[in-house]
Amino acid sequence: MPRVADHEARQGQITDAVQRLIVRDGLAAVTVARTAAEAGVSVGLVQHYFTAKDEMLLATFTHVNGQFAARVDALVNQGEAEGRTIAAMLRQALAELVPLDASRRSEFLVRRAFADQAAHNARLAEVQRATLAGIRSRVARAIGNGTECGEVDRGVDAAEQALRIVAFTEGLALHTHIDPDGTPEPTVLAALDEQIGRVFRGTCRRAERRR
Repeated sequence: MPRVADHEARQGQITDAVQRLIVRDGLAAVTVARTAAEAGVSVGLVQHYFTAKDEMLLATFTHVNGQFAARVDALVNQGEAEGRTIAAMLRQALAELVPLDASRRSEFLVRRAFADQAAHNARLAEVQRATLAGIRSRVARAIGNGTECGEVDRGVDAAEQALRIVAFTEGLALHTHIDPDGTPEPTVLAALDEQIGRVFRGTCRRAERRR
């Protein structure tokens, strides 16, 4: 067990270094040598865990996605414990994709760098497609749950609406990145609320019973 933990810690140390390089200097700055220097380890150690730059990028992207998923899971668990609506929990989850603070800006830059690289790399592109499909699937599941509890009208196409909501959120994230002064957080969250509110138009029957 300690060996596994040490292995994961070393990989995390390296992927954290890759993320810092991307955020500070851009994707072109990521080399094995610069990653080793940033992580404070030897080139040989980096090569022991990652034999190519693409593998480091994949691991870093996976790490960033894992951070996002963990935060969303925590928000959902908290929201369920507090009895929040599905729409409110969905808004909180989607806001994690928007670069509204330093940590989310860092993750956004990694996702953007990954997207640029994926345009010329089939392996990275496949991971990117799978990641996006996973996000849309989670949103579609939230819409389905909303239908069951009464927040969403019967007959709504969950997959279609998930596509629209996620695409809107990604566009909002890009605008926030390009023009942070023109996209203050209250405006961003209000825009998310309006978009989600087009689908989540009802009141959950559980909330009505609690009254």
